[in-house]
Amino acid sequence: MAPPAGTIRPGRYLSIFVLIVVALYSLVFLTGDREPTPKLGIDLQGGTRVTLTARTPDGQEPSQDQLDQARQIIETRVNGIGVSGAEVVLDGSNVVITVPGEEGEQAKNLGRTAKLGFRTVINAQPVQQQGQQGQNGQQGQNGQQDGQQGQNGQNQQNGQGQQDGQSGQGDSPDAAGSPQGGGGSQPQSDEDVAREIREAKQVRQNPALDPGRNPQQGASQQAMQLQQQAMASLTCSGNDPLVGNDDPNQPLVTCNEAGTEKYVLSPVFLEGTQVDDASAQFDPQQGGWLVNLQFKGEGRETWADYTAQNTGANAAFVLDSRVVSAPTINEPIPNGQTQISGEFTEDEARNLADILKYGSLPLSFESSDATTVSPTLGLASLEAGLIAGAIGIALVFVYCLLYYRMLGVLTVLSLALSATIVYAVLVLLGRWIGFTLDLAGVAGFIIAIGVTADSFVVYFERIKDEMRDAKTFRSAVPRAWVRARRTILASDAIMFLCAGVLYALAVGEVRGFAFTLGMSTVLDLIVVFLVTHPLVAMVSRSKKLSSPKLSGLGTVQRLGSQRRGGVHISQAKAATNTKGA
Repeated sequence: MAPPAGTIRPGRYLSIFVLIVVALYSLVFLTGDREPTPKLGIDLQGGTRVTLTARTPDGQEPSQDQLDQARQIIETRVNGIGVSGAEVVLDGSNVVITVPGEEGEQAKNLGRTAKLGFRTVINAQPVQQQGQQGQNGQQGQNGQQDGQQGQNGQNQQNGQGQQDGQSGQGDSPDAAGSPQGGGGSQPQSDEDVAREIREAKQVRQNPALDPGRNPQQGASQQAMQLQQQAMASLTCSGNDPLVGNDDPNQPLVTCNEAGTEKYVLSPVFLEGTQVDDASAQFDPQQGGWLVNLQFKGEGRETWADYTAQNTGANAAFVLDSRVVSAPTINEPIPNGQTQISGEFTEDEARNLADILKYGSLPLSFESSDATTVSPTLGLASLEAGLIAGAIGIALVFVYCLLYYRMLGVLTVLSLALSATIVYAVLVLLGRWIGFTLDLAGVAGFIIAIGVTADSFVVYFERIKDEMRDAKTFRSAVPRAWVRARRTILASDAIMFLCAGVLYALAVGEVRGFAFTLGMSTVLDLIVVFLVTHPLVAMVSRSKKLSSPKLSGLGTVQRLGSQRRGGVHISQAKAATNTKGA
C-alpha cells in the first residue's frame, strides 16, 4: 500500500538544511575578511561624506539637467543594485555623497568624470629628463628632440610593460579624485577655473602640436618645438585644470597617472562612449590586475581598423586627461576586445571597470576632503528600536507556546534556525555586493517574522482541520501539508512580488526595506519546507511527543474521536439493518 501524499523522510530534509547552514558558515569564516559581522548602514554606524563641486570649462553655472544626470550616474556607480546604503543628493551645484563606514577615498573616486578616449602617442619622455633637456639651446633642443623621439619609439615598442607598470592608478597623488588633489585647497571662483582651462588648452591642446595635421614644409620642426615647450611647462603633480575638460578633437600634452611620463598625444580616434562593457580580471602571466574592454559595433570596427593600420605604434588610454596605459599594438585586434594594464590592485581594477561601464559624467568635479558623519540615529533610539523588536518577537513566542504547545516549540525553533540563515546571508551579501543593513532593512526583517509565523499558523490550523475530520495526528500531518503548502506558496509568492515591485520603483532606504523583505520571504520557504514540516512529521510519529498533553491538540483529538465513534455506530446500525432485511 502506497503512503499517503505528503509523507516524507524527515531526516533527509533536515540533512539538506544542515548542509546549507554548514556551506553558508563555511563561506562566512573561510572567505573574505573572515569577520562574521554584517555591514551596517549610515543610520546605524555613521559614514563618510564627500562633496563634489561641479566645474564647467566656460565658468558658467551647470544646468539642472547636467546635475541630475551626474547625480544619477554617480548613484549608479556607488549604489548599482540599490542596497549598498549610500546616499547621493544634490546641494545647489554640489553633489554630496555619503557612504557607510570609512570609505572616503573610494567616494572621491566616484566623482571621476570617467571621460575615456583613445589617442595615438606622438612623443613621450620621462619626467626626470625634462630638466636636463630644458637647459640646452634651441638648436640643440631640436636635434635632441629628434633623437629622443626615436629613442622613445623604440622604448615604447620594446619596454612598454615598464611604462604600464609605472602607470598604476593607485600610485598617483592625483588619482584620488577628479580633479586630482583638491583636498584642503581654497575653492576657486568660476572665472579663475575657466581662465586656467583656457590657458592650459592654448599650450597643451594647440593644433600645431600634431605634425600630421599640417602638411606645410617646416611644420614638423615647428611641432617639435611646440611639443618641447608644452612638456617643459607641464607639471605632473598638483591640480590639472584639463581633467575631464580636454577637447577630444585636438592634440593633448599630458602625464600618466603615476606622474613619471609626459606624453604628446594625437586627437581622439575612438571615444569611450563606444565601450560596451568593462570588467576586471587577474592576469596570471603578468601577475597583476587589468581591465577588459568590449566595444560596441561601430567602436569594434574602428578599433580593428586602427590596430591593423598602426601595428608597432603606441595607443594611449586616456582617462580624465591622464594616460592610464600606453601599450604597444603588436598585432591587429579584430574582435573588439582590448585591455587596460597597469599596477592595479584588485579594488582599483574593479572600481575602474565599474566607472567605465556606467559611463562618463557630463561635468567635471572638484572633490573636498572626506568628513566623518555620525549615525543619524542616536544610540538611545537604536536601543529603543531593538528593544521594541525583541518584545514583539517574545510576544509571538509566548503566544505560540501557549496556544500550540509542542507545535509552538517547533515554531520558536524554526524561527531561530531562520535567523541563523539570515545572519549568514547578510554577512555574505555585505562582502559580495556591498549590502548594508540599515533601520529600514531591520524593519523588513521584523515584518518577515510575521510572514514566517503566518506560514506556520496556516500549516498547524490545517492539521487541526484534518483531525476534526476524524484523522489521527500522524495521518493528518501529510494530508494537511499537501493542502497547506499551496496556500503558503501563494502567500509567499504575492509577498515576494510586492517586494520586487517596491524594489524596482523605490529608491534609497525603501529599496533596502524591499530587498530584505523579499530575501526573508525566500528564506521562509526554505525553513518551512526543510525544517518545520519535517519536524512536525517527526513529532507526529513519536507517541510521547504527540500525546494530547504535550501537543496541545487534546480538544481536537477528542472531537475527532467522537466523530470517529459516531461513524462507527452509524456503520454498525447500517450493518444490523441490512442483516434484518
